[in-house]
Amino acid sequence: MIALVAHVAFVLTWLVAPLWQPPGYRVLAHSISDMYATGVPGAWVLIVVFTLCGAALVGFAARSVWPMLRPAGRPAAIGSLLLALSAYGVGDLSSAFGRLPCSQAEPGCTAAAQLAESDGVVHSVVSAVGLLLFAVAFLFLGSAMSRLSGWTRYAWAARGLALLFFALCVVTGQVGPLGLVGLFQRVGAATGAVGIVALALAVLHRAPAPSPHRP
Repeated sequence: MIALVAHVAFVLTWLVAPLWQPPGYRVLAHSISDMYATGVPGAWVLIVVFTLCGAALVGFAARSVWPMLRPAGRPAAIGSLLLALSAYGVGDLSSAFGRLPCSQAEPGCTAAAQLAESDGVVHSVVSAVGLLLFAVAFLFLGSAMSRLSGWTRYAWAARGLALLFFALCVVTGQVGPLGLVGLFQRVGAATGAVGIVALALAVLHRAPAPSPHRP
């Protein structure tokens, strides 16, 4: 339940955050990461929310997803681990570190300028790897679900989410010249959050009911 609520808050936060961005910030063109770059007013709001969301997902993967899918064996173990290590887990948990050195909404800040400093490079690499891990995690979780009675109906949904998420990441990397990076990144971020919420609902649905208390 914590992971579910956290990732609803995750989406709501980056939806409202443009309200306090510098005048040059454009939702369609500029990334979510630009909103908590070094020196951006109100960056701490996103950092706090994203950090809590990352912690919630790591805990959810370790204490809910893995125990529920453990009978499926190795795919469950790998999927749970990759989910925790993904951009939505460890990636968000480390939001305060390796931030972009500037926001492209600021005069003189470009994609090249962001990558000219080590923090920008770390942020870009961690984000790219973390997003890939998220997609692969759902492929493994789908495989695990297909092995368990009562979970098979979720298996193809998990695999479909993984392929859709990967496709959105690829498209996002290609639309820079069109000025639509921000739009596609938000669609991808929302898709990932929906996947986590759906997984949390599936776990809640499949969780055994608590046994009645006996004095």
